[in-house]
Amino acid sequence: MPPRLNESTEKRTFAVLVDNEPGVLARVVGLFSARGYNIESLTVAETDAKAHVSRITIVTSGTALILEQIRAQLDRMVSVRDVQDVTLDPQGIERELALMKVRGRGEQRAEALRLADIFRAKVIDTSHESFVFELTGAPGKIDKFVDLMRPLGLAEMSRTGVLSLTRGVD
Repeated sequence: MPPRLNESTEKRTFAVLVDNEPGVLARVVGLFSARGYNIESLTVAETDAKAHVSRITIVTSGTALILEQIRAQLDRMVSVRDVQDVTLDPQGIERELALMKVRGRGEQRAEALRLADIFRAKVIDTSHESFVFELTGAPGKIDKFVDLMRPLGLAEMSRTGVLSLTRGVD
């Protein structure tokens, strides 16, 4: 259901702890697709092999009502152990990893290196015509770096998707 004209949409990051068993990811993704919700980023990995627990980090957007419905529907799923809305948690941390190949020579090459230093991106490969940078940070930081690298010769990029945790002891 699309938002009404006076309803604003917002982006949220949900951390979902699930039983690590076949079909769980398909059921979670199916919940989104069946209701027409978009997944902007999806990251999944086992976090506790002994307890058979995986963490699914989902970035999605919608109105406040739709986002609450998503959370409630995730909470009701059988294999879901816990759902956290990391975006609303003041202790929430969101990070992403990106690899970027930037082609260039001369002044553009020097400018790419200067910006990489400012953003604390690591050069993980270099040739006479290109660099491959590794950058970790909040998604907005990576977006800004991409915007600055585009005119300097951004040729290729790969991003992991958002990872999240909360600070402190839970």
